[in-house]
Amino acid sequence: MSVYAYICFLFSISIFLAFFTRKISARIQSTIAITASAMIGSLVLILFGYFGWFKVEDIAIHIMERVDFKNFLLNGMLGFLLFAGSLGIKLPLMKEQRREIAVFALFSTLASTFFIGILIYYAAMLVGLRIDFVYCLVFGSLISPTDPIAVLAIIKNLKAPKRLSMQVEGESLFNDGVGLVIFTTLFAVAFNGQEPTFSGVFGLFLKEAVGGILFGFVMGFAIHLLITFTKEVSLEILLTLTIPTAGFMLANLLHISGALAMVTSGIIIGNWTRRQGFSERNRYFLDHFWEMIDHSLNSLLFFLIGLALLLVEFTFESSMLMLLAIPVCLIGRYVSLWIPYQIMSRFRRYNPYTLRILTWGGLRGGLALAMALSIPSNVVNISGNGMNLDLRDVIILMTYAVVMFSILVQGTTIEKMIETSKVIDPKRDAYVKLGGSRDYPPHI
Repeated sequence: MSVYAYICFLFSISIFLAFFTRKISARIQSTIAITASAMIGSLVLILFGYFGWFKVEDIAIHIMERVDFKNFLLNGMLGFLLFAGSLGIKLPLMKEQRREIAVFALFSTLASTFFIGILIYYAAMLVGLRIDFVYCLVFGSLISPTDPIAVLAIIKNLKAPKRLSMQVEGESLFNDGVGLVIFTTLFAVAFNGQEPTFSGVFGLFLKEAVGGILFGFVMGFAIHLLITFTKEVSLEILLTLTIPTAGFMLANLLHISGALAMVTSGIIIGNWTRRQGFSERNRYFLDHFWEMIDHSLNSLLFFLIGLALLLVEFTFESSMLMLLAIPVCLIGRYVSLWIPYQIMSRFRRYNPYTLRILTWGGLRGGLALAMALSIPSNVVNISGNGMNLDLRDVIILMTYAVVMFSILVQGTTIEKMIETSKVIDPKRDAYVKLGGSRDYPPHI
């Protein structure tokens, strides 16, 4: 069968899975339930293959390899998911949180890369593996940026305090540009033998991040003008479709950040065009159309994340490192946020749960897996305890462990933390009773 046929079947399975999981338990987030179901299904297939009961494991692995998860996400679904997610971003709230978003997206992503790289280097030595430090930094760079798709799919529906929610969502939408520059630079140093220079890194940042934002602004403004010239709802919505299709592909061909272009265009359409170019009736159709696209593609993405377990090869040493990678990434995330938070909290007041929610809500998802899958195989072998392992397999295994823990554990437990943070509301007495300052209201 063709790749298109495989995608059609996988898409249908993910939709049916979303339906059944929703009917079984309405309390569990659908994306979490789909991921867990797909992962359990993958484990069942692996066990069947191990005991020789059914020869379906090889078929499932062949399907996942044919679909090419990395290209399917990075060069296809990503544009739709980011554009749909950014349509709901409220610009006034983002402007209010612009300092926090900028600091977390720039400093925290870079700091987390180095913290995680250092900790993974020593964790590997602890389990008897020797991994060069530059490869540890490569892993740190791909796992440090929070995944906007996972964050928007899970955090957004929990209705956290608006300013706090905007910090989490805004950071995840804008740290892709920084994360991409760091990953691309370290990838070139680790696998292409290039020397990192300040001018090279800065030039790459300008081209990828700044170029993506400018391209997204021009594209969003052009579509805004076209939408204002028509009042036909079907044509208005079709015009928005050109952004994550041709616009996203053009950004990739120009070698600028298509992700940041989608976010910028989505914010323009969702704030400016939605108010000036759409009637109240047409806004309803716009919102529901992109909500449908968002939910259906998210179902497919999280289904594929669960099935990605079929692409992972386990060994004892790599499995031990996999388990250590989870607390390492949480520590790196916390420290990289704690440093700027201590400085900013001297000038602004925050919800007492801000740092905890930002840390626990820093979800990783398909983007981290896609970057891990882009690492070449059979190029670098790491030694340990008399055996050789493929670096790519080890990094994919660590990434998968962190992603699954992020979605299944952090995604399911953060709700209680957010509910507690909601107690800190505009009622001053309740805030003071919880030990807060009488200088009210807090900046959350």
